[in-house]
Amino acid sequence: MTPVLSRSAPRSAPRPDRVTDDRSAGMPNSLAIFDRERALELDAADPLAPFRSRYLPQTDDVVAYLDGNSLGRPLASIASVWSSFASEEWSTRLIRGWSEGWMELPRIVGDELAAAALGAAPGQTVIADSTTVNFYKAMRAALNLRPGRQRVILDRDNFPTNRYVVESLAKDLDLELVWLQAPSDAGVTPDMLAAAIDDRTAVVTLSHIAYQSGYLADIRAITEITHAAGALVVWDLCHSVGACEILLDDCDVDFAVGCTYKFVGAGPGAPGFGYVNRRHHAALDQPIWGWLGRANSFEMEQGYVAAGGIRSMLSGTPPVPAILAVREGAAVIAEAGIGAIRAKAVALTDMVVALTDEWLIPQGFSLGSPRDGSRRGGHVSVNRSDAREVCSRLIDAGVLADFRAPGTIRLGVSPLPTGFTEVWDALDRMRGLTEK
Repeated sequence: MTPVLSRSAPRSAPRPDRVTDDRSAGMPNSLAIFDRERALELDAADPLAPFRSRYLPQTDDVVAYLDGNSLGRPLASIASVWSSFASEEWSTRLIRGWSEGWMELPRIVGDELAAAALGAAPGQTVIADSTTVNFYKAMRAALNLRPGRQRVILDRDNFPTNRYVVESLAKDLDLELVWLQAPSDAGVTPDMLAAAIDDRTAVVTLSHIAYQSGYLADIRAITEITHAAGALVVWDLCHSVGACEILLDDCDVDFAVGCTYKFVGAGPGAPGFGYVNRRHHAALDQPIWGWLGRANSFEMEQGYVAAGGIRSMLSGTPPVPAILAVREGAAVIAEAGIGAIRAKAVALTDMVVALTDEWLIPQGFSLGSPRDGSRRGGHVSVNRSDAREVCSRLIDAGVLADFRAPGTIRLGVSPLPTGFTEVWDALDRMRGLTEK
């Protein structure tokens, strides 16, 4: 009896230059005329609109949820899966469940997420630990593959946990850190990296989408520049997985990590994921040696011998209910199609930019994200000196957005549960609260 394995992992991942999906044809090409009637029309024509009903409804006090880039809304199916797991597997199989499929879930669901959202073939992704722990493992493993090189390149606007982990590694391993400073409304470009990298560089680590500005980095060009210098790249995909197309295999990425509680929607504190390109598996050496990353785990033998392949990136016991929630998020992304999801993300953020220009900039705001939709992820940042107070008032008024110091409000538009009218209403309420 192995119900947790009933959803078979896809056998292969898409590898085109661009993922395509006919459902993206319904997305608008022009947002020149924007009133509420237009927003209603866009919702009526939205090919992804049926997916909104897959999520538990918002309470009456919420006008709009624009914080899916920090914590996604809950899929209704997750509660059902958890209930079924407790009553039909945990309660009946008890400890036998570990040998009947539970132990395999980190790799099985890792493959499912990889096929749905990461552009990665099977056997290279696991669901485990937090993003911070996975990032530490990936960075140490990458550094171990480049002995004799002491430089790490990162940017000052990278997510804080990444900066702190790298700083701790620099302290322990006597690394030299090369800090890149991108414009506040953009991110690191290939040219910026090319000017900083050299043959002393061991690892380059960047976020695919900048958490502050929403800038979408050129993952292919930056990875190519890194490899040309003989270095390895570790990508943070937290703000891009489930919101835009990612082609890890096709871009020959070395390592990648990310979370599953934003656009994947697996819930608060859901486990993250780690990806390691297959070409590194034979020499893979990550620093947190645990029993599940050892060959023949249940033999309990003396001394550590790493398991083969991606399993060596595991350390401790898998959180089964949490991984089942990741599976639900991956399944919905696969069903909707990442190409269609990306098209709607661009359309929704284009709408936010258009309304910001019309309503918010005259009231003292500035746009803190790229105007070009092809360089923008699933959120738009707007800046004003009193942003902390404005964000607090927005939340009181039923528009749940996200403040980031010193003066940024992030407006996150998760494509599957969010509608155009909901976004229009949120910006309209924001305009009313900040009118001068």
